[in-house]
Amino acid sequence: MTFFNTDISKQTITINGILYSRDSILNAVEGEQPFSNDLLSFLREWFNDSPYILVQTSGSTGVPKQIEVEKVRMLQSAKLTCNFLGLKQGDSALLCMNLKYIGAKMVVVRSLFAGLDLVPIEASGYPLKEIEPTVFAAMTPMQVYNSLQDNKQREKLRRIQHLIIGGGAVDATLSNELANFPHAIWSTYGMTETLSHIALRCINGKSASEWYTPFEGVAISLSENQTLKIEAPLITQEVLATNDVAEINEQGQFRILGRVDNIINSGGIKIQIEEVERLLSKSLSGEYVITSAQDTKFGEAVVLLVKKGIYTSSQIHSICKELLPPYWIPKAIFLLDTLPYTETNKPNRAEARLIAHKLYKS
Repeated sequence: MTFFNTDISKQTITINGILYSRDSILNAVEGEQPFSNDLLSFLREWFNDSPYILVQTSGSTGVPKQIEVEKVRMLQSAKLTCNFLGLKQGDSALLCMNLKYIGAKMVVVRSLFAGLDLVPIEASGYPLKEIEPTVFAAMTPMQVYNSLQDNKQREKLRRIQHLIIGGGAVDATLSNELANFPHAIWSTYGMTETLSHIALRCINGKSASEWYTPFEGVAISLSENQTLKIEAPLITQEVLATNDVAEINEQGQFRILGRVDNIINSGGIKIQIEEVERLLSKSLSGEYVITSAQDTKFGEAVVLLVKKGIYTSSQIHSICKELLPPYWIPKAIFLLDTLPYTETNKPNRAEARLIAHKLYKS
């Protein structure tokens, strides 16, 4: 049954099978409702008279900031995803991410828009540990990775009919782990400014691809610097100029090569951080991040930060020599107790550069 509700004043939301009206949310007493105060706070903000919602960026490459977005545009974004996946009224939707960020907020908005039965749990790295699988779920790569490590949680993950993965890159290792899952699994492309995602790519089965397919009504192009530009008039009035270096094929699909601010210029050679990490992922396990430090001779030097526990520095150096072109090989490798991540579990590139700057000696 199709159920699309864009009139916020008349919207209801079903949470764990219980239907709540706008008035019941606005009049709820904090702490007495059978779901978190964070969810209540967001729903109150959604149902208030303001046409805007405040959302926070993740801060993966800089300082996190708050931006103001229109609720009507969030509903348009919800419509794109629900139509693409074929979500319908009564389908269960897992809310397992931090409601501070757009990815989690949009799970709620999709539930409001399409009449989904929202199943909220405390945000954690193991979302399937205590609950049964839902029809629809949005998770981070870390949450999916953790779920794969336990047989019971892995089986639950297999039973999710519509799984989208966002908030970070889905690497080849994770894709391979999901390759034979029975239902389509999607990697999302988007950012806070696009109100979650504007394109999806299938990462398993016969439809698996490295190319993202934009939603209907979304136009993409490349800047002079080969960075992706996005026109999504239903979601934002502005043409978004991203920092993502991309390639567009004849079918109008695109793939991301890396971020323009993640390019290291080492002795005149431009090195894309994400490409180095992708090549290393063929043999290097565990946690690691490529970054850079100032170097007297080269201007910038490639630096590899690795979490202690699996390899020695000499073993890592051997892997780098085997997999990387000579000028991409890190000038320094540092083994650390912990690596820097943002609250959304993306590598904190800015913090990684600071660490490398402190440790590196040219």
